[in-house]
Amino acid sequence: MIPAAEGVFRGVAQLGLPLLARPDLVELRTVAAPSRIPARPPTDGEQYRFHFDMTKCIGCKCCEVACNEQNNNPADIRWRRVGEIEADEYPFTKRFHLSTGCNHCLEPACLLGCPVEAYTKDALTGIVLHSTDMCIGCQYCTWNCPYGVPQFNEERGVVGKCDLCHGRLSEGREPACVGACPQGAIQVELVNIAEWRATAALEANAPGMPGAEATLSTTRVTLPPDRGLDFRKADYHRVRPEPAHWPLVFFLVLTQASVGALITGAPTLAAVALAHIAMAASLLHLGRPAYAWRALKMWKRSWLSREVLAFSAYAALVTPSLLIPQLRPLAVYAGCIGILCSARIYMVPARPAWNTWRTMAEFFLTALVLGGNSRVAIGAAIAQAILQIAKLLAMRRSAEFELRQSARLLGHDFRGLFALRIAALLIACWLPAPARIAVALASEIAGRYLFFVTVVPRNVAATFFGTAREAA
Repeated sequence: MIPAAEGVFRGVAQLGLPLLARPDLVELRTVAAPSRIPARPPTDGEQYRFHFDMTKCIGCKCCEVACNEQNNNPADIRWRRVGEIEADEYPFTKRFHLSTGCNHCLEPACLLGCPVEAYTKDALTGIVLHSTDMCIGCQYCTWNCPYGVPQFNEERGVVGKCDLCHGRLSEGREPACVGACPQGAIQVELVNIAEWRATAALEANAPGMPGAEATLSTTRVTLPPDRGLDFRKADYHRVRPEPAHWPLVFFLVLTQASVGALITGAPTLAAVALAHIAMAASLLHLGRPAYAWRALKMWKRSWLSREVLAFSAYAALVTPSLLIPQLRPLAVYAGCIGILCSARIYMVPARPAWNTWRTMAEFFLTALVLGGNSRVAIGAAIAQAILQIAKLLAMRRSAEFELRQSARLLGHDFRGLFALRIAALLIACWLPAPARIAVALASEIAGRYLFFVTVVPRNVAATFFGTAREAA
């Protein structure tokens, strides 16, 4: 039944009016809306997917509202989001809208990176499901997904995302966003997995979205008929700083300083203190720190699990190394593996400014800068300063939009802090040991802060949509 007709009938029934007196309502009741979901469940080799028709969407955002109501999400967290696409120049601008949810990819990046196996791809329906019970709120999936689909809910301490309203689908009902769209722009379809994979999911590509080949997005997008125009996001040049993740800033800098102290022969007691402070700081980043132990589960697949395992071994070895010097080489080895894993966590395609060898070099140079040995620290400080300047210049010359925008943030919005960071590294080379370490530490903390806030994600949500910070 048409939802509007159903509401009218309820009102008539409550008033006790006879339906026979309103033949127009009787006729209305017999009109059925076309189904926007498949008539049967998927069979072997098939799965559910969204189909979005850009030519029908009017940007009313009813799908956003319906999704939030269905999932009881706050206003600043939207699992279904609508952005604007435009082409040509004023006064001949053409504008369309793009509604995005989870793409239920064939090779979901969120699933591959999760350290606690909170994501599963349902074998019967192909829907990528997320378990809030298993989630520890590490937010690693939010960095891995090129579409910005998983979103962290600070109030709940967990990540959440669109699950195609699988509970409603199992009952033969439309997902909330599908049922709410007045234009029928969103539908659920069945897709042949082998055929979709063979075409590299080309029909999933749309202006303002990363290429579907990375994760094989299954969402089919019907584009405007005039494809000769250069369509792009309406706020193409708008870029926002990302969250700072202060607990991770201190965790990374202090673990690297601790390992550097052991490598360069600084007093082991300092390395022990820094290691344990860093491990405590890392827990503050988790939405559910009581379940941090779960992060060890997926060490065969997740770099985050490997980082936790390596630094747990490091913390266990560095303390007794105060009394047993023979354990020191093992502690250094575990610490270096931990730094390597830390760098690999951030080297993901969805974050171009991180996905480079420079991330690995920067992390190991931080260890040497803060290690304590004067000669090594001075050389590492100079190398770190050169690396950061070279990184900025390389991003400015890059053909990738996200890298150029990262350079814009680093060289414009945060140019003062960036300049102070470089100056502090060079000034530290001329200072005596205690002052040198203090100044270098401040510089590396500033550098790790810039590392987080100036990265521009390669996803549609990066520029289309506001964030919780703006809502506040």
